[in-house]
Amino acid sequence: MEIEAALPQDLTVPPAGLMRAPRILEICITGRCNLACRYCAYADQMTARRDLPTERWLAFFDELGALAVQRVTLTGGEIFTRPDLFTLVDGVIANRMRYSLVTNATLVNEQTIAAFEVGKRRLRLDYIQVSIDGSRAEIHDLSRPPASFERALRGLKLLKAAGLPMTVRVTINHYNVDDLENIAHLLLDEVGLPAFGSNETEPLGSASCGGQELQLTPAERARAMRSLQALEARYPGRLYAKAGPLSQGKEFHEIERRLAAGEGAAPGRGHLSACGMDRLAVLHDGTLLPCTLLYGLPLGVAGEIPLQEVWLHHPAINKVRYRRRVALKDLPACQGCAYTAYCSGGCPAISLARGRGMFDRDERACYHAYLAGRQAGGEEPL
Repeated sequence: MEIEAALPQDLTVPPAGLMRAPRILEICITGRCNLACRYCAYADQMTARRDLPTERWLAFFDELGALAVQRVTLTGGEIFTRPDLFTLVDGVIANRMRYSLVTNATLVNEQTIAAFEVGKRRLRLDYIQVSIDGSRAEIHDLSRPPASFERALRGLKLLKAAGLPMTVRVTINHYNVDDLENIAHLLLDEVGLPAFGSNETEPLGSASCGGQELQLTPAERARAMRSLQALEARYPGRLYAKAGPLSQGKEFHEIERRLAAGEGAAPGRGHLSACGMDRLAVLHDGTLLPCTLLYGLPLGVAGEIPLQEVWLHHPAINKVRYRRRVALKDLPACQGCAYTAYCSGGCPAISLARGRGMFDRDERACYHAYLAGRQAGGEEPL
């Protein structure tokens, strides 16, 4: 009852202060991929949908330009399986937007590098993100197809040698959780990247059906937190994360600091506030979503419904936004917890994927659950 009371009766009315259009869109331009990774969160979406043709994407980019959208991230699938990739990039640039690319890098070659020299492609590029999940093939290829490590590393080095802005995303899982120090050495010392990011295997897509053993146990997640904190001290400013063990470890460390100092909770805590909704996502068939992980909340199809109408007034996306009004102390799983004022509830996509709806916590973000697991394992605080 408390949860429903926190929501407005009319969910077509957006929260006050919402921007007239999203700043950023994450666009999955293809469902095709040359790999079949065992933890792919997008795997369920690949088979039943068809890629939009070039002209539909270009028309959509025109709409984004008219709304003054600032940036897009082009992802997949594997973006380099689309022969028209750079035509799409040029369409983004023509509409005064900057862009980023997400790739497994296994298809990158010398011709790819040369293509970035055409027009303003290099000038308007924010970064290219490559996926590397191990310091060597024996580890990387446990969660990705055989022989993918050497091809990905070759592509990464080609992009780096060309002076293109680069980053790497490491998806931490059961097989590489004890390889993080070696991964950091490879990426920061040997390849010479300025920094790299990390997250963890989500219980979605192929990781929830056939790849379950890749998901981190609570003990492995705590181990990853400690390893990443040690690496941050060794490589100041060169590790980052918006989710996963590094991000969560920082949140838990801040909770412990505040508790030890007798401070109250940070602003914005105590509610289901982890999801900001400052962007939109688009699947490769044009389906609009609040984000790529919330594929159970379709908002319409690009080109068939005005994007601004979706952004401002669609009940599903506003329902996600109004989660921030729901107090954690009112959730059945959190009642009686002494730490509800310090937590943010975690990712709604994980709660949805586990059949609990979006108005519940992601237990990985629960400080009380973290403490229980740590005490059971006899571990010291962070």
